[in-house]
Amino acid sequence: MDVSERRGGIRAFLVGGIVGASAVLAALDRRRRLRRRRSRPRGLAAFESAPCFQELLEKEQAGADGAAR
Repeated sequence: MDVSERRGGIRAFLVGGIVGASAVLAALDRRRRLRRRRSRPRGLAAFESAPCFQELLEKEQAGADGAAR
């Protein structure tokens, strides 16, 4: 094994390490973004907190109050 072959192997090892480290950092960043996104309500809770649903409830309540009089 001469010096040029050894340098090529070391260079490949260093490039692989840099690529691997960048992949780890990208995965950690994605995980952090997903955690922030999950703080919003999901499923039916998201629908029930929507302004259009709140307006619908108010209209139904007003209609029920008017019909009961």
